Amino acid sequence: MGFEKKSNDLVGYYYTKIVKSLKYLEFTFSRVQKLSTDPKLLSELELETWDGFATRFSRSSDLFLSKYIKAAVQFDDPVFEGSFRDHLNRAEKLKLIDDSKIWFEIRELRNVIVHEYSDEDLKAIFEKMLKLTPLVLDLRKRLAP
Repeated sequence: MGFEKKSNDLVGYYYTKIVKSLKYLEFTFSRVQKLSTDPKLLSELELETWDGFATRFSRSSDLFLSKYIKAAVQFDDPVFEGSFRDHLNRAEKLKLIDDSKIWFEIRELRNVIVHEYSDEDLKAIFEKMLKLTPLVLDLRKRLAP
C-alpha cells in the first residue's frame, strides 16, 4: 500500500472518529446550555454533567487538532514538517478551518481543561467552552465528504 493510500485511509479513520465524538459532544452541549456556568450554583449532578461536557469537548477538539489535521496535512504534503501552529496555518490554507488563531485558542482551552485548574476558574472555562463549541460542532459539515 502506497503512502498516499495510507494517508488517505488515516484521514478517513480520524474523520469517522471525529463524527462519533461530535455526536456525543452535541448531546452534552444541549444539556449544559440549560445549566448555570457558576459552579457555586450547581448541584453535584450538574457539575458531573459539566465534567462530561468538558471531557467530550477536549476529546473532540484533540482528535481534530492533533490527529485529523496532521493526517490531512500529511496527505496534502507528505514531506511537510512543522510545529502545531504551522499545521494550523496549513489547515487554514486547506480550508479545513477558517481561523487558525481561534483553533489555537481551542487547543489552549483543551489544555487547561485536561490539567488542573481552580474552582474559581470554572466559570470562565465553562463560558469559553459554550462559546467555542459551535465551531467544533461545525466540523461535521465542514469535513463532510
